[in-house]
Amino acid sequence: MSRTTIDKPAAPSVDVPGRTTGPITQAWSLADAFRRFAHRVSNVVGSPAAFITAAAVVVVWAACGPFMSYSETWQLVINTATTIATFLMVFLIQNTQNRDARAIHLKLDELIRGVKGARNDVIDLEERSDEELLKLQEEFKQLHERAARARTLRHAKKREGNETHRSA
Repeated sequence: MSRTTIDKPAAPSVDVPGRTTGPITQAWSLADAFRRFAHRVSNVVGSPAAFITAAAVVVVWAACGPFMSYSETWQLVINTATTIATFLMVFLIQNTQNRDARAIHLKLDELIRGVKGARNDVIDLEERSDEELLKLQEEFKQLHERAARARTLRHAKKREGNETHRSA
């Protein structure tokens, strides 16, 4: 599978504990471009200004009804516009919600793992690429598996200790 890449402009140095400092260089893939686009559009469309604009369009459309004799064309205009907008927004909103949900779960996993040693680099997960999120998700999956094995061993040792204490 080929990746479409666009050279990303050099960014300023970032000083993050545990990471080397220097210019951040990364190629933008088509998925990254869509993620950024979806994030920006969802922020704009979810704003009060967007709602007011949409309401104004409906009011103008309704006001034009008497002048167009409430014709089928008049109805078709709003039906077509809302259908197209809804169709496209479904994909953008779903993309944004999926990413946000994944990032929230990973952040919660990090907090549960231990606040004392929590890593600051998970603060901006929603800005990470899908590949980075998948790698982090795999890391937490392995941590969960290790914790489950350790818990099982503790319970087994505790039961053995209780049985030994009763028989004595």
